[in-house]
Amino acid sequence: MRTRIKVCCIANVAEAALAIDHGADAIGLVAAMPSGPGPIADDLIAEIAASVPPPVAAFLLTSETSADAIADHVRRTGVSTVQIVTHIDARESAGLAILLPTVRRVQVIHVEDDRSLDLIDLYAPHVHAFLLDSGRPSLAVPELGGTGRVHDWRISAAFVQRSPRPVFLAGGLSAANAAEAIAAVKPYGLDLCSGVRTNATLDPEKLGAFVRAVRHAHHA
Repeated sequence: MRTRIKVCCIANVAEAALAIDHGADAIGLVAAMPSGPGPIADDLIAEIAASVPPPVAAFLLTSETSADAIADHVRRTGVSTVQIVTHIDARESAGLAILLPTVRRVQVIHVEDDRSLDLIDLYAPHVHAFLLDSGRPSLAVPELGGTGRVHDWRISAAFVQRSPRPVFLAGGLSAANAAEAIAAVKPYGLDLCSGVRTNATLDPEKLGAFVRAVRHAHHA
């Protein structure tokens, strides 16, 4: 199966077009966050999302934690997919599935230890996919993504094996370790931000190298 590519922290319409031209299957649009790179205003997220042609998916990264607030955020930005970046209450996840039945819902799991595996059964009935990242939501100022850190891929591989839903892998990815990540974890897709950026700007050379690394790993 072909490994999908999601390019996150898209800052404007031009970056979205660049990512899509290089073969991205999805782009990530980061809304207000307690920390981390790449947040942009909701009206800009809506503008970028409207520019994205199918079948490319536009992901809204939201830090909202209630079903009502997440659903409102999605409606205001017009995205096709919502990425919930913190571990919300499972009852809110169930409620969101009712409020947004036609929007793809992706739950982020921050892989800090083996207890991450316990969250599969909690969320799987209510979401379409998972995304494994390296944040630390328990900190005083929560880290909810964009850390540039690789987490324990042993746990991620076990998560992929157990999950009934597709799983994206994020956290410290680049052209240099894309093939290793695919071999070790076997994710549905790879998601990255800083690994394809130079001075916070999407870098076509780094992006092209990453896409080639993923395609080479897939063919190998």
